[in-house]
Amino acid sequence: MAKITAAEVNKLRKATGAGMMDCKKALVEADGDFDQAIEILRKKGQKVAAKRADRESSEGAAIAKVNDESTQGVVISLNCETDFVAKNDSFVKLANDLADLALGFDSKDDFLAASFNGMTVAEKLTEQTGVIGEKIEIGSFDKLSAPFVGSYIHAGNKIATLVGLSANVDGAAEAAKDVAMQAAAMNPVALNEEGVDQSIIDKEIEIAKDQLRQEGKPEAMLDNIAKGKLNRFFKDNTLVNQAFIKDSKQSVAEYVKSVDSSLEVTGFTRVALG
Repeated sequence: MAKITAAEVNKLRKATGAGMMDCKKALVEADGDFDQAIEILRKKGQKVAAKRADRESSEGAAIAKVNDESTQGVVISLNCETDFVAKNDSFVKLANDLADLALGFDSKDDFLAASFNGMTVAEKLTEQTGVIGEKIEIGSFDKLSAPFVGSYIHAGNKIATLVGLSANVDGAAEAAKDVAMQAAAMNPVALNEEGVDQSIIDKEIEIAKDQLRQEGKPEAMLDNIAKGKLNRFFKDNTLVNQAFIKDSKQSVAEYVKSVDSSLEVTGFTRVALG
């Protein structure tokens, strides 16, 4: 039987993130073969993953990354089962490393099939499920492209946002971050009125009409009053129409135009956990 040294155990621990005892057991079982030991740990992860497949993984870390040119961003969530794991430094580092990699892919499936430290991302998640003992998976994967893309990650990695602007002008970086913070805090349902799903509009109109009927308003007046309430809904719930959180006297769209008269918000994406 091969003699397993502390250095070999430490090397396997660094390569996989598994605990010292798990690494030692895997090396003993593999008779010192490093690659075989990795495979043993991976198979352990598959077994744990199968057992925990039906578990809810609503905790984790939401990470936003933007490329060097600030023209494309990605926001992902690395999900787990408990807040305790989500706050672990090595878990947050893994989430950041995966987000860096995700910048180079356009779909979640391509990203999961991508190579990551000698295995695919999907295999790494399975391996970490075995190491940590919780269901680990990529929850969200969203890309955003624009002439200028900015990002914001809320303290604790529970909310991450990307915002696209129509041009890379002086002040674009600060404006994009401010609007990304707005999206994180206010959770808009869409960028503007055109982006609101018709089913949401129909529901809001029906709610407004029911309230007006209960107030005794005549049926003939309901449509016009309901439209007014709908406009209020758009103002409160669409990003560019919301009151800017740093200066409620202007809307987000007005704030962006104060940076540059031609500047517009072209898109956003928001991921929240917990």
